[in-house]
Amino acid sequence: MQGQANHFYRYAPEKIPYGINRYITETKRLYSVLNDRLADREYLVGSGKGKYGLADINTYPWVRSWSWAGVDSLEAFPNVEAWLKRISERPQVDSGLDVPEPRAKQPPTKEEEEKAAEEARKWIFQAQK
Repeated sequence: MQGQANHFYRYAPEKIPYGINRYITETKRLYSVLNDRLADREYLVGSGKGKYGLADINTYPWVRSWSWAGVDSLEAFPNVEAWLKRISERPQVDSGLDVPEPRAKQPPTKEEEEKAAEEARKWIFQAQK
């Protein structure tokens, strides 16, 4: 769902309000499910408080990109925010985010996001020719 939100919000050649709203709303609903799951645990799976594992590893990059998908804030999802922080503080995750090349240490500005989206949009539509 978040991939569709990414597409309609960032890459579609025309802005389709229904598609944008539909997939951003569904992404937020799924964040709500994730938030509920994390209400009394640190990680997604495992007994007790959970154990860091593949579910976290696979989910983290998507949720980390929440603003790219048009989600305006994680304020409604405090458990998700805490989970993101917990995972981002793991040294292996931090170093892994610099592969294949070092990343910016600060979140991009709206202008930088738009520039990156425009470059990606060109690449996507060129590949479809």
